[in-house]
Amino acid sequence: MTSSATSPRLRPTAHRRPRLIATDLDGTLLRDDKSVSDRTVAALAAAEEAGIEVFFVTGRQARWMDVVADHVHGHGLAICANGAAVVDLHAGGRLLKVRPLERDAALHVVQALRREAPGTAFAVELTTGFHHEPQYTPVFIDSGATVAEVEKLLHEDEPGTGAPILKMLAHHDELTPDGFLALARAAAGHRAAITRSSTTALLEVSGLGVSKASTLALCCAERGISADEVVAFGDMPNDIEMLTWAGRSYAMGNAHPDVVAAASGRTVANNEDGVAVVIESLLAGA
Repeated sequence: MTSSATSPRLRPTAHRRPRLIATDLDGTLLRDDKSVSDRTVAALAAAEEAGIEVFFVTGRQARWMDVVADHVHGHGLAICANGAAVVDLHAGGRLLKVRPLERDAALHVVQALRREAPGTAFAVELTTGFHHEPQYTPVFIDSGATVAEVEKLLHEDEPGTGAPILKMLAHHDELTPDGFLALARAAAGHRAAITRSSTTALLEVSGLGVSKASTLALCCAERGISADEVVAFGDMPNDIEMLTWAGRSYAMGNAHPDVVAAASGRTVANNEDGVAVVIESLLAGA
């Protein structure tokens, strides 16, 4: 398999540049140490200078976007939480659009996974913060988190009075990542969008129909940009819909096999600045 982003398989259509670049962050734009390389910073700036909008499209929450906040140009918008939120990074991550997971759908997923995958631990990401069950181990300790059973975390005194749910997380210690995803989609995929971006058995649950792709499509429609005018980059299953939707798409050299199958092209790995390699090729008209 070639690693060159200018090979025949990878070369973008030469007759026109895209109007928008949509890129995932972890495992894609970011190196494994979570840094943005100088080469990538320069490529992003050059794209914006050439009139190409750049959207960061990630599973991360707005509070975890500081890693790229200094590299935002133009509009400063980012799509976070796998499409559940559109945020203004120029305004410190202010929420502009929320596409929530309804509580009854979340509870249905909880009940299905408790039945089909005993031992599943849950966490809930609200617009107001992150909360989790006692048996769920968060990546970062949050002193403001409520620790309780997920049914309590999802409870509200009256329908519509609670803070919107951006996404729910479900973790299993014993199942394989892809096996857990397949099981969850079979059990509850008719009530919510279920995906994953972790190398562990950690699922991300969003509102039905909410994905990176569907929110990106909404943002593009507001700008009069068609799918054919978008180039997208990703590496994990939560990127598949976006890569399929975009007119041109690139799986990273380190991408999940299903992502490679979904994308129209492939670039080198995130640690080799694969996004920058393609952007430079686009701007050179290669």
